[in-house]
Amino acid sequence: MAEHRSEKVEERNDNKYDRQRSRIPVNIAENWFRHFQYNPAHDSSSEVRNILLIIATLIATITFQAGVNPPGGIWQDNDDGHSAGRAIYASHQIAFYVFLVSNTFALSTSLLVIVCLTYRFPLHFEIWVATASMMVTYASAIFAVTPHESVRFRYVLIAGALPVICRCIFQMYGKLDNRSKQSPNSVSPQNGAPVNSRD
Repeated sequence: MAEHRSEKVEERNDNKYDRQRSRIPVNIAENWFRHFQYNPAHDSSSEVRNILLIIATLIATITFQAGVNPPGGIWQDNDDGHSAGRAIYASHQIAFYVFLVSNTFALSTSLLVIVCLTYRFPLHFEIWVATASMMVTYASAIFAVTPHESVRFRYVLIAGALPVICRCIFQMYGKLDNRSKQSPNSVSPQNGAPVNSRD
């Protein structure tokens, strides 16, 4: 009986050790969201980059496919006022607008993430060319399947350009912020007083 209890205690200790080592919460009441958040102390930058590349590639694949083959398919004939080869979903004008703009925004953002994460990698120029070609292919495909009278393409173009514009603005703001912190009027390292203060 005592041996049976000691085996159970040892088994419990082994399970506790395995849980601590893997750091995976077993109890559903534990905070899974906090557990899987990015932690610079434990997560290496290469692992994080690889995970982000996988996620961005998955989003780019799904959104590209959804744009090329819109939900509901395309018309096969020219009857009842529609044209063959045009998206059936475009008959619901507002819903199709929302789909097209959101899908384009998601594709553009995911491609921007891929380009940023592979910056200065080998074959980086080829990745740029492939990404640009993919966007041109996507644009020509949605242009082909979308009835021109139902969509104003300038909104789709804005949705495609917005992530790049936002990233450029954030980069410029970050550089200007760093320059203002490094300016000679900031703070002297000796006594914390402004460098150009009056005597």
